[in-house]
Amino acid sequence: MITSKSGTEFLQLLENVKQCRLCEASLPHDPRPVLQADPRARVMIAGQAPGRRVHESGVPFDDPSGDRLREWMGVSDAEFYDATRIAILPMGFCYPGTGKSGDLPPRPECAKTWRDELLQRLPNIQLTLAIGQYAQKWHLPAPQKNLTETVQRWRDYGPALIPLPHPSPRNNIWLKKNPWFVEQLVPHLQRAVGRALSWSVSGQPL
Repeated sequence: MITSKSGTEFLQLLENVKQCRLCEASLPHDPRPVLQADPRARVMIAGQAPGRRVHESGVPFDDPSGDRLREWMGVSDAEFYDATRIAILPMGFCYPGTGKSGDLPPRPECAKTWRDELLQRLPNIQLTLAIGQYAQKWHLPAPQKNLTETVQRWRDYGPALIPLPHPSPRNNIWLKKNPWFVEQLVPHLQRAVGRALSWSVSGQPL
């Protein structure tokens, strides 16, 4: 339970984000920001934006993409949805709607307005998973010219950052074309997540 003054301020920040209506006029539906965060979290998932199913449920990654992501990470549903362990901060907090070739890009208002302040309130993050090109452009110091090259060079970004493709079923073809991802990166990802979750907020192993 968060009881300190800083914790109370964080809860107020979360409430402000969840009540945000900045891009209401640009959305095809009522705003419903979806995120998960706690100052004690040690792993952060930086994704793209909620899809239609997540918009309806209000639960991040409550869809087949989430099932695959949890499999990649090697975590249970209970671990995944424990905000004191894993923060989930997409680049856009609201479902942006659907275009001709899938969901539209995340609205830019979210990151510009809220992201820096939220990240400053997450001091215990040991590992950031940058999923998709929008998160990679924000979090990675030097992403490559396309997502495949960025993910292929995951070793270049150090132990605290791992670039990932989106776990959507839409990427099944990409996964078949890039078997190295499951063979090499997923085992590394699972080890990295395990290490990060095994450390306490004081920086000592649990």
